[in-house]
Amino acid sequence: MTKGSRIDATTRQDTPAADTSPSHRPGQDSPARPGAGALDGLQILDLTSVLFGPYATQTLGDWGADIIKIENLAGDLWRYSGLARNRGMSGQFMAVNRNKRSIALDLKQDAGKAVLRRLISGADALVSNVRPAALDRLGFSYTACSALKPDLVYVCATGYGQDGPWAARPAFDEIIQAASGFAASMGSDDSPAYVPSLMADKICALALTSAVVAALLHRSRTGQGQLVEVPMQETLAAFNSIEMLGGSAFEPPIGPTGYNRVRERQPAQTLDGWISMLPYSAEQWCTFFEAVGQPEAIDELGVMDPVQRAANIDRLYARMRDIVATRSTAEWERLLLEIDIPHAPFTRMQDVREQRHLKGVGLFETVEHPSEGTLVQPRPATRFSDSPASVRRPAPRLGQDTRAILLEAGYSAADIERLLSDGAVAE
Repeated sequence: MTKGSRIDATTRQDTPAADTSPSHRPGQDSPARPGAGALDGLQILDLTSVLFGPYATQTLGDWGADIIKIENLAGDLWRYSGLARNRGMSGQFMAVNRNKRSIALDLKQDAGKAVLRRLISGADALVSNVRPAALDRLGFSYTACSALKPDLVYVCATGYGQDGPWAARPAFDEIIQAASGFAASMGSDDSPAYVPSLMADKICALALTSAVVAALLHRSRTGQGQLVEVPMQETLAAFNSIEMLGGSAFEPPIGPTGYNRVRERQPAQTLDGWISMLPYSAEQWCTFFEAVGQPEAIDELGVMDPVQRAANIDRLYARMRDIVATRSTAEWERLLLEIDIPHAPFTRMQDVREQRHLKGVGLFETVEHPSEGTLVQPRPATRFSDSPASVRRPAPRLGQDTRAILLEAGYSAADIERLLSDGAVAE
């Protein structure tokens, strides 16, 4: 398939390229290797798909964990979303599945289930966004898995809390934006709007990453595994409520919901483009109005008093936008840097890679994928002084590591051939 072509999920599955790179799986009691990631030596089974789960497990992999991605024989649906050079390896899939090894299992077969049970017995954590009822039917409930590995950290990434009336409902990003109140806060109660990004999945993935690390820390201190649930609906509703409950954060309410100050913060148009600028404190507002020759606005708009300033926030931002329209973006950059007012010119998506700061810190890297060619991806953003995050392996082809993982789990070469011929696993 040619570069940049859109994948077609009905076309033939290409044969995954062989991976001959050595794997590292030190024992649980092994000391961390010098310069290794903070989670080096931990093995995490990844039964997640699409974005919510995979983004979280990729981060755990970036931080050093050995992530075994367990896919069905058709593969993660995210493999087929977006543009790709080869079937099953979309750019979006590769953006959240590096630092993982892939094994393809048919969990409807007893032999496939037996493989997963053996992997669970040697793992530190299992992370899944399969609906809990479906996992239970397959025989992999928390109770069943903890019987195999009593200190297992078993993490469920769900749409809705499993003790609530919506427990069995399926959930996707926009569904959660709608249900959590986020879409109403983005638009209004009368005209809700989605964020044009899979924001709910990504925010909840960060919560999922934190939950896995916290549970592993608890295990290291107590020796105890546990069941952890990270529900999207509750996570995003709580996230959104920080400022958006507004006056209803009090009982009884002392005002409406929402945070008007955020609503008033709109892009400011310059003579030749756009800029975001945010005088925040009284001192910054005073500095701004004095620098642009309008000191009278300080008293007129009650800048010095935080309560008056909040009451006049719509007028403040309207005045600021009127002033901004009188100069070019470059002129504003020079002035705002000089008077130390928070600001940033707007960056087009096509220009993000070339932005001066991001180039300066080397966020975007050119990497060579053994089957997909040259890719541009961001490095791990979090910096650790003594346990660096790193990219050790690119996103895997479907079933690329099936044979190696089975050998590590104790299967003989003959066992593996039998599993492959029976269709219980694939490579």
